[in-house]
Amino acid sequence: MSKKPGIPKGTRDFSPIEVAKRNYIFSIIKENFEKFGFQPIETPSFENSETLMGKYGEEGDRLIFKILNSGDYLDKVSMDELQTINYKQLTSKISEKALRYDLTVPFARYVVMHQNEIEFPFKRYQIQPVWRADRPQKGRFREFYQCDADVVGSNSLWQEVELVQLYDSVFTQLRLNGVTIKINNRKILSGIAEVIGASDKLIDFTVALDKLDKIGEDGVKKEMLEKGISEAAITKVQPLFNFTGTISEKIEKLAQLLASSTEGMKGVEELQFICDNISEIGLQSANFDLDVTLARGLNYYTGAIFEVAAPEGVAMGSIGGGGRYDDLTGIFGLKNMSGVGISFGLDRIALVIEELNLFPETVTKTSKALFLNLGLEEAKYAMKAIAKLRQEGIKVEMYPDNAKMGKQFQHADKRAIPYAVIVGEEEISKQVFSIKNLVTGEQQTVDFATLVTLLK
Repeated sequence: MSKKPGIPKGTRDFSPIEVAKRNYIFSIIKENFEKFGFQPIETPSFENSETLMGKYGEEGDRLIFKILNSGDYLDKVSMDELQTINYKQLTSKISEKALRYDLTVPFARYVVMHQNEIEFPFKRYQIQPVWRADRPQKGRFREFYQCDADVVGSNSLWQEVELVQLYDSVFTQLRLNGVTIKINNRKILSGIAEVIGASDKLIDFTVALDKLDKIGEDGVKKEMLEKGISEAAITKVQPLFNFTGTISEKIEKLAQLLASSTEGMKGVEELQFICDNISEIGLQSANFDLDVTLARGLNYYTGAIFEVAAPEGVAMGSIGGGGRYDDLTGIFGLKNMSGVGISFGLDRIALVIEELNLFPETVTKTSKALFLNLGLEEAKYAMKAIAKLRQEGIKVEMYPDNAKMGKQFQHADKRAIPYAVIVGEEEISKQVFSIKNLVTGEQQTVDFATLVTLLK
């Protein structure tokens, strides 16, 4: 008895229409990456385990897909040896490779290995799948694509300015007008924790603050108290709970709050530079805002932090994010290599475009015309015309079987092909083509030049 086929949890099949829509997003992101001077690289789908392990924290390590070594190692291990070997030793014996968890650590490894060939600053982009042994749920998969752009080897804040413009350019071209690009700075958060005397609880403080829009002011204060942050410290950050105004006004408030913190004031200066230049240069369709509660990637980012929110009215988590990191390659022995990067959330972007009905009709268009197959000579005549039409860049095809005309018309209809081209003995003798508009039902006989014009 044959077994019903299936796919692993957390993975997906994509239909031709879904692939076309994803390729539309990929092409726009790629076009803009290259427009901004980023160069493509690719890294293997799997890395040596030691490259990945220990780079994402305990939780991340648990989500790395390990690859079993080929061969029969376990068959050669005695029961006595199995009882004395510990889990880590056993894992290293049976698995020396793992599927990549993200594109950032493999990129860091790439930079270190190829540092003598790379011209710094190095602007790279990468669009490849990654794998995580996560619990599958809505919007969370075990296999998904990441679309990253990073610059390494430069401390210049002009890179941050350009990355905001890159976000704006991509979302404008995708017609996702009104996204909000939020910015914050790790130094601001460190400075706030310092001035309220809670530097030792920076992570607890910022994780709680990050939930302001979800659990409200009272909920955040309650969580901070539970984490051991004092009432006095919470009172000092009261202004952050109603942090409104223009970007300039927010920066001014931060400057007052952080006057006694060298680290905090450095963050204020960096934000001032980025925000002033974005304001002066302008954006096409995105909103730009300073969000002091933004705290993503705190263990990782050292300067600017970015997050992109979908247009108002669309219930969706962030559709992009990134930030500045001071020592990307230090984990592989190459110190003081600063970088900054952003990522696009392909799957969420696709869902937002779908919800707003912004995919162009042309994205999912199949062939422009189906040539009917009415016999051997007719098929030969049709195929010669098809070859010339394809040279003109027109998508056309012929029904492969000499089936009933009704069945061939039905095939065109199900494929949403707008035209059918009918070639019989009469058309061959006159060197013409009968073309039928399958939407209006109108049919006419034309020469090849007119056929090209109609199908272009």
